[in-house]
Amino acid sequence: MTQPSLPELLHAAVTAVGGTERPGQVAMAEAVAEAIDDGAHLLVQAGTGTGKSLGYLVPALAHGERVVVATATLALQRQLVERDLPRTVEALHPLLRRRPEFAMLKGRSNYLCLHRLHEGVPQDEEEGLFDQFEAAAPTSKLGQDLLRLRDWSDETETGDRDDLTPGVSDRAWSQVSVSSRECLGATKCAYGAECFAEAARERAKLAEVIVTNHALLAIDAIEGAPVLPQHEVLIVDEAHELVSRVTGVATGELTPGQVNRAVRRAAKLVNEKAADQLQTAAEGFERLMELALPGRLEEIPEDLGYALMALRDACRTVISAIGSTRDKSVQDEDAVRKQALASVESVHDVAERITHGSEWDVVWYERHDRFGASLRVAPMSVSGLLREKLFTDRSVVLTSATLKLGGDFNGVGASLGLGPEGAEGEDLPQWKGVDVGSPFDYPKQGILYVAKHLARPARDGDRKDMLDELTELIQAAGGRTLGLFSSMRAAQLAAEELRSRIPEYPILLQGEETLGELIKNFAADPRTCLFGTLSLWQGVDVPGPSCQLVVMDKIPFPRPDDPLMSARQKAVEEAGGNGFMAVAATHAALLMAQGAGRLVRASGDRGVVAVLDPRLATARYGSYLKASMPDFWYTTDRNQVRKSLSAIDAAAKQTD
Repeated sequence: MTQPSLPELLHAAVTAVGGTERPGQVAMAEAVAEAIDDGAHLLVQAGTGTGKSLGYLVPALAHGERVVVATATLALQRQLVERDLPRTVEALHPLLRRRPEFAMLKGRSNYLCLHRLHEGVPQDEEEGLFDQFEAAAPTSKLGQDLLRLRDWSDETETGDRDDLTPGVSDRAWSQVSVSSRECLGATKCAYGAECFAEAARERAKLAEVIVTNHALLAIDAIEGAPVLPQHEVLIVDEAHELVSRVTGVATGELTPGQVNRAVRRAAKLVNEKAADQLQTAAEGFERLMELALPGRLEEIPEDLGYALMALRDACRTVISAIGSTRDKSVQDEDAVRKQALASVESVHDVAERITHGSEWDVVWYERHDRFGASLRVAPMSVSGLLREKLFTDRSVVLTSATLKLGGDFNGVGASLGLGPEGAEGEDLPQWKGVDVGSPFDYPKQGILYVAKHLARPARDGDRKDMLDELTELIQAAGGRTLGLFSSMRAAQLAAEELRSRIPEYPILLQGEETLGELIKNFAADPRTCLFGTLSLWQGVDVPGPSCQLVVMDKIPFPRPDDPLMSARQKAVEEAGGNGFMAVAATHAALLMAQGAGRLVRASGDRGVVAVLDPRLATARYGSYLKASMPDFWYTTDRNQVRKSLSAIDAAAKQTD
């Protein structure tokens, strides 16, 4: 019996999920199959509606090698594991004559810890553990969440937090989960044989397809101790998010609260001299954090440097002391010791990293109204790390609806550690970029309108002309508006102003309810508008008449005082490049491409993307930003846009 062809396999899979084959999906599947066969690297831009998950799953399953699929969002992970993979495997089974196994794998803290659940949580102020179920009042929200978790532990097969519906608060979950550093280890834990996290790892070892997230992929790459099974193919979906997620994992933070927690946890496990040394160092660090001014620290101030070295050295002493001291009077000593060690090691590692002073790190001080002061350190760039760790010994496919910025893949490629497409070099991984297009007819389905007549936005300035324009656009559209703002303050001001100007159109504001509730309510009532910031630029999928106007208040450049972005921009300029285009414009282009992608989510969608920032029409970089967005019909004619919105609204009302 001959091996079935890729078109046969794809047709079977698409039929199984109730979809329709599209030319872009076929082109993507062929490109992925070729890359896997050649052991090559591929960047694929696949527009909304292409069906890209089957475009990579089918050729990966057909090839028969172990594949890791990493996504940025929980929604896509669930779609893959609960819908796409089961149906695809079932459809391909008769053709492939095998049934590939698949599994989901996440970081340890995503799984219920049976030791924590049954033995209690190490307390900072006491020697032993405390019973969280007794400590929390049964009538409190925390108490109710904990009781639900205890009941759920008897019925769950996975222990995966995301399988618990409705969910529980972070505070409640922290009482029944552990980080990898806090874990006793399966061989030392009384519950090791039943451990949910270990079971997930075992399932992953046996699976042909492992679905994970960008964060775990980053940990696997950065920390050197592999958490993912050996694999021959890596597929990164939602790849436009990868650099941000890897940067997040590689960022260290030090706060007075975190340091004091480490002091309390270690105090009764070490000798008095070691405990006093750490306490003194913590007090010195806290005093300086109260005095510091926000911003990047290109050089560590002398007094802060001394405080960090004292903290590092005290942590080192405590780590040695914890390892050599035993106290059988402490209930469940191993768990208490492990948590204390994890806290102290975390403080030590960040203090050591900052005092070491790598030229490749950026250090800055932040003060948050709610969370207080913090010292943060992040890599100037993760491109070298990704080039070294991601693109060796396996074929890598990266895909997203937005990888082609300004008309090519080179900007995203550079952020991933890749040279220009086709460039030759010993240390440059070879790769190819493919744009398989979109099934949507963007010029006929959408309009890109730039309000060229408005004043150029000033930072934190009053934009009455922008609010006037926004009011008129919403009225013309009959509501149906997703407002994407460059800051939470701008979203709040606009919501407050428009609620008084046009009360007939309900304005939902991010932060006033959960994101899920906001999107549900937005989709339910076409007259409703939804205003918000970053997560809305990328996380809203509302096909149909409820979203026919997407408004961006201004081009979303990073803040000029953003320490990491400004440091990256400066580094590019010092190397002779264009820092603004490489960092600020690329950041804005990616967000605008994602934001504009909220408009057309289905073949019947119609509407307008309105950018209320004249620079998109007048500045030299405007053409680069426009080239990164869907190919909508472009205009600066405000009267034409109002007429179009009114016509779209009238047509939608006939179907509402």
